Amino acid sequence: MIAAKTWAWLASGSASMLGSLTDSLMDITATAMSFLVLGYALRPADDDHRFGHGKAEALAGLGQAAFIAGSGCLLAFHSIERLFNPLELTHSLLGVWVSIFAIACTLVIVFVQNKVVKHTESIAIKADSVHYKGDLILNAAVLLAILLSYYGVLYADPIFAVGVAGYLLYNSWDIARDSADHLMDKELPDEEKQRILDVSKSHIDVRGVHGVRTRQGGKVKFIQLHLELDDHLSLIRAHNVADEVEAMITKEFESEVDILIHLDPLSSVELSDTEGAAVTEA
Repeated sequence: MIAAKTWAWLASGSASMLGSLTDSLMDITATAMSFLVLGYALRPADDDHRFGHGKAEALAGLGQAAFIAGSGCLLAFHSIERLFNPLELTHSLLGVWVSIFAIACTLVIVFVQNKVVKHTESIAIKADSVHYKGDLILNAAVLLAILLSYYGVLYADPIFAVGVAGYLLYNSWDIARDSADHLMDKELPDEEKQRILDVSKSHIDVRGVHGVRTRQGGKVKFIQLHLELDDHLSLIRAHNVADEVEAMITKEFESEVDILIHLDPLSSVELSDTEGAAVTEA
């Protein structure tokens, strides 16, 4: 795609084709970065990184975002200059065929990435996939811009190129925000937290659940929670309940999870609630 778009841009002088070429260069850079980082992020936990290396994906995402934002700004400057000095495109049909070729290639990439995401839940691949899905719209916009320019609408090409620059900047912000969420240990979505509560409470020996804390590092979901159990349960039975709840949560998510469960006697929880209510009233 990069070779074909370079040829089409040099032959036609299209600013929107340059934007599409810039986006493809960003794509291959981001994908290469993901390839290198994933090899590190998928390493198992070691003595220096007891929670694994999954956050390396988020660090790579921030790097990708900065790189894409810089390219978007450069394209915007070039497109604005072309607005004031519009040029008639040459070899427009070459640009049309290259855009159609790019759309076909992108469809194949998105199909493969969707398969990978279903199996791995990789943040880096998810970000790449979202970006490539947007590329389908981008390539279609470039195709339309070249066709309009071919029929005499000279300002269509730089206007669409400005739109491509805006698209790149939006994607850089989206990737940076998602990466920051993972680095800052943002909680899992409310829907997933509710599933954790529902599964935990469904165990016959569990009287309540509180203190649920979650985060995600790479493909691993980290979950901490307190189970409220009857006072008379033996230590071995309470331990087995924790193991059973852990297995139930793991099965519910069908993905890699790291679960830490604390066991609380029911009377201790009730006493704590009573003391907390007394303090509030006072």
